[in-house]
Amino acid sequence: MSENSPPPASDHEPQWDREILQRLAFAALTEQRHARRWGIFFKSLWLLFLFALLLAVWPGQSEREGIDSGRHTALVDLKGVIADGSGSGSADTVITGLRKAFNDKDTAGVILRINSPGGSPVQAGEIYDAIRRLRKEHPKTPIYTVVSDICASGGYYVAAATDKIYANRASIVGSIGVLMNGFGFVGTLQKLGVQRRLFTAGAHKGFLDPFSPENPQEVTYLKKMLEDIHQQFIAAVKEGRGARLKKNDPDLFSGLVWTGDQAVSLGLVDGLGSARYVARDVIGAPTIVDYTQRPRYFERLAATLGSSMVNSFGSLLGIDRLQ
Repeated sequence: MSENSPPPASDHEPQWDREILQRLAFAALTEQRHARRWGIFFKSLWLLFLFALLLAVWPGQSEREGIDSGRHTALVDLKGVIADGSGSGSADTVITGLRKAFNDKDTAGVILRINSPGGSPVQAGEIYDAIRRLRKEHPKTPIYTVVSDICASGGYYVAAATDKIYANRASIVGSIGVLMNGFGFVGTLQKLGVQRRLFTAGAHKGFLDPFSPENPQEVTYLKKMLEDIHQQFIAAVKEGRGARLKKNDPDLFSGLVWTGDQAVSLGLVDGLGSARYVARDVIGAPTIVDYTQRPRYFERLAATLGSSMVNSFGSLLGIDRLQ
């Protein structure tokens, strides 16, 4: 061994420099793994958003089917409770679909397919009036109601405006009446030892308060109001159905419901048949095009994720509002 050679390393000398290098190497590998995972995550999130955006601008199925469809039967669904903001049960949604159906030059006839237990008399009245108006504007385009499971109360109010009503023999039809219900908790409060404190400006501002005893004067007033609405309902049905209604039947406007078979004998329904039957054998245009207005995909995404989050993404792409 030469004099200039370094002394041999001792077995007990610390290997701190090697350990530090190993730790740095492992830390770098770990950081790279984390970076790759986050990169994959953000890329996946971005692709998901682009896919949702594509669905938002892509036309709905009914809109695509209405293009170059030739002579056809137009279909509009009225489903669920008739109420403002209830999707296919709101007046705005149903009327928009009906208007597009009637305005299409290739529409041979319109089917309003109803599956509804009723709902708001105001919303039902708006649809009723719109149908009557569209029939006058398009006298050569008939509109028929087809009942699926149920067409009751406000649902039948709407159906009475159409030219004819068809149902399944097991469908539930009728309920020509008006309902308003609630609860009274006066006895419950007394048993719990709770005192009701209600302060109003106006003698009847606490009208129908469930925690206060019934006021006979207010009950009489409510019954009169319900009777007025009931008479409006009866008048609309008589105007729409005319001489087809069975005369002198005391139960016809009592709020009872009947099967499709029974409703035919009462004049509430014109015949038995499905939407395909009416399109093929009554209208004579077996091709059915759906004009039901449904929420756009971007709106569905907003409802699921929250409109603020979706609008934030939209702002980044220059989209000011949901369309």
